[in-house]
Amino acid sequence: MADTAALLILSTAVFAGALVSGFAGFAFSAVAGALLLHVLPPGEVVPLMMICSVAVQTTSLVVLRRSMNWQGSAILLAGGALGIPLALTILQHTSTQTFRVGFGTFLALYSTYMLFRPAAYLSEIGHWLYRAAVGFAGGLVGGLTAMPGAVPTMWCDLQGMPKDAQRGLVQPFIAVMQVLALGLMLWSDALPRHLLIDTAVSLPALVAGTAVGLAMFGRISDALFRRTILAVLFVAGLALAI
Repeated sequence: MADTAALLILSTAVFAGALVSGFAGFAFSAVAGALLLHVLPPGEVVPLMMICSVAVQTTSLVVLRRSMNWQGSAILLAGGALGIPLALTILQHTSTQTFRVGFGTFLALYSTYMLFRPAAYLSEIGHWLYRAAVGFAGGLVGGLTAMPGAVPTMWCDLQGMPKDAQRGLVQPFIAVMQVLALGLMLWSDALPRHLLIDTAVSLPALVAGTAVGLAMFGRISDALFRRTILAVLFVAGLALAI
C-alpha cells in the first residue's frame, strides 16, 4: 500500500463504508469492498473489512446504547453462531461465486420491489423459531459474503420496524458475527501480515466516516431511513452480483 493512489483509494473506501455503516447500521463490507478489491488482494481485504466493521459497530453500540436490544438479539445471535461455521465449511469445499451472484441478484430485486410497492407489512413473524432461522441465514450469508446484516435487515423491514428498533436488533448481531468470524480467522492463522499497517492507515477515514454516518442517522425520519436502507441493499446486491 505504498503507492499514493492506492492509499487514497483505501481511505476513500473506508470512509464510504464507515459513513454508510454508521448511518444504516450495516453494509460496510459491501461499500468498502467494491473499492478495496482494486488495490488489495482478497486475502487482505476480508480481514481488514472485518476489523473496520467491528470498530464501526462498536462505536455505534456505544453511541446508540440506549436503543440496543441485546435480549431481543439473543436468538438471532444463537442462530448466527450456527450459520458461520457452516459458511466456513462451504468456503473450504466449494466456490462461492455462484452464491454471491445469486444472493446479490436477490438483494437487488428485493430492494427494488420493496422501494416501489405500497407500504404493507407482514405480521406475526416474530416467533423465536423465525428469529433463529433469520439469525442462521444471516450468519451463513455473512460468512460467505461478509454481509451478516443483510438478512436480519430484510426481516426487520418486512415487519415495518422503526429505525431505532431495527438498529437495536441488527447492530448487536452484526458486531458479534464479525467478531466471531474474525476470531475464527485468527484461530486458523489466516490473518495477513500487513493487516495492522492497513488498519492504522484506515483509522482517520474510519473515525470520520463513522462520525458523519451516526450524525446523519439521528436527523432522519423512519420513512427516509427505510428508503435509504433499501437503496443500500440495492447497491450492495449489485456489488455482489457484478
